[in-house]
Amino acid sequence: MPMPMTMDAVSDRDFAIETCALVSQLMVHLSRMAEMMILWTSPGFDFITLPDDYCTGSSLMPQKKNPDVLELIRGKSARACGNLQTLLMLMKAQPLAYNRDNQEDKEPLFDSLDTAHASVALMEAVVRAMSFETARMGEAAAADYATATDLADGLVARGVPFRDAHHIVGQVVRHAMEQGQALADLDAASLQQFSSDIDAELLSTLTASHSVNARTLHGGTAPQAVRERVEEARTALQAAPLARG
Repeated sequence: MPMPMTMDAVSDRDFAIETCALVSQLMVHLSRMAEMMILWTSPGFDFITLPDDYCTGSSLMPQKKNPDVLELIRGKSARACGNLQTLLMLMKAQPLAYNRDNQEDKEPLFDSLDTAHASVALMEAVVRAMSFETARMGEAAAADYATATDLADGLVARGVPFRDAHHIVGQVVRHAMEQGQALADLDAASLQQFSSDIDAELLSTLTASHSVNARTLHGGTAPQAVRERVEEARTALQAAPLARG
């Protein structure tokens, strides 16, 4: 497609800036993914295990395994964002039309594209190779009374105003903490003091798995809803111009 203005054809570098902006956005997302995965490999979480191929040993502690590939992906996001700033500052205050300054556009543009391609490929490889510690993840999901909101929702569904339900749930959680029990393990009869709408059926819904599976709407956490979003993303990628070659 021809440029509508010869001045733009000579001096414009928007295509390079827009490309680097998109790459920066992609790299920031990859950086956030990498950070979460790094946290999940730490002893405090222990949600995932990375294969040795994508880690290195510590120079000091023989038992330590460092998630180096993820740390490098996280770090590369700074490089991509820096390339975007380089192009923006390169074009700042340039007079029309072509200036020799613009020969500096190639290095940040090509570097950003190379960085993105390598980072995406590595992230894909890590995700495919890692394993999930599902038992540990289940324990963490059930901790800290995460399903208290489900109890409030259940009370609202039974006609209790949300303001009242919020207050009731606060009392129930305090009672559970005093008893050292999870919400789903409480005795329904003992909770009648807080609300007559709380019964064994309602308490049985206060598990992490039930909470996840109950969110079936668009964008919800239920497995089927997540699969639908994944398929939508795959369809969109396949339809993208770059995917078609």
